[in-house]
Amino acid sequence: MTSILTNNAAMAALQTLRSLDSKMQDTQARVSSGLRVGGASDNAAYWSIATTMRSDNMALSTVQDALGLGAAKIDTAYAAMESAIEVVKEIKAKVVAATEEGVDKNKIQEEIDQLQQQLRSISESASFSGQNWVATGADTVTQPEDVTVVSGFIRDSNGNVSVSTTSYSLDATTVDGMTVLFGGDANGLIDYNSGILGSLSSTFDTVVDWDNDGATGAGANEIAAVSINTLNITSLTTAGMQEALSFVEFGLQQMTSAAAALGSISMRIEMQEDFVAGLTDSIDSGVGRLVDADMNEESTRLKALQTQQQLAVQALSIANTSSENILTLFR
Repeated sequence: MTSILTNNAAMAALQTLRSLDSKMQDTQARVSSGLRVGGASDNAAYWSIATTMRSDNMALSTVQDALGLGAAKIDTAYAAMESAIEVVKEIKAKVVAATEEGVDKNKIQEEIDQLQQQLRSISESASFSGQNWVATGADTVTQPEDVTVVSGFIRDSNGNVSVSTTSYSLDATTVDGMTVLFGGDANGLIDYNSGILGSLSSTFDTVVDWDNDGATGAGANEIAAVSINTLNITSLTTAGMQEALSFVEFGLQQMTSAAAALGSISMRIEMQEDFVAGLTDSIDSGVGRLVDADMNEESTRLKALQTQQQLAVQALSIANTSSENILTLFR
């Protein structure tokens, strides 16, 4: 039946055209944004996962910055400790040289004085971002202080998030485990009578008054303040010589141990930096697989839809023209 009130062919062509226009809009949105899942309405599950992982990646990016800051602090402390070790080696050599008969101990002491000043200079300068891991600290002369650097961002299987840290102890009190050149008082200022260079066991003060306090076996023994120009050369050539070597060597061992601890933390942070960088790339890649559009596929689909749209417009035009043909029956 042919009717001028109802044109079924035109309605069918129009419905097809509307459907193609809707698909065209979706495809154009994917092409312009590059995303197959641009919002929750596209795929709620994938969109939720992608949003969560993108937020985690932002946190990981901050962790990378924190790792860089932590690495800088540790590298500064390690460089200071390494330089201090070289200076103490020189002091050790000067003390040994003072045992030789006929040498001017006052001249040697002048050299030692300069080396001791260098130790203080190294300790005072080893600061990064307001933190000094080889000197000062909050009251480290009475108890060790733990300092930390951020090392990771963790999301467990239950969705709980946390930040992991790596700690290092600033210890100016433990005889066999000191990790700082000088400790810090309650105000955070350097206490030059504490730490590896400022105090050692009194067992090294039994033969010779190394700290020059007027008595053996009393007070702290300080590499940073040892004086040889008032010592008895006879005692130095016998038991005093051995005590001198043991005294300085003990300090070197403490400093070497502290440098090794700093070096191991630095190595771990470097490995963690590499891991975080790789993890960030993996998360980006995983999110891309979930939500990124295949541009080859989308471009092909867009070409096809454009062709179908042109055909639908032509079909609608033909359907509308068929109604006009009815006019010829009334001529």
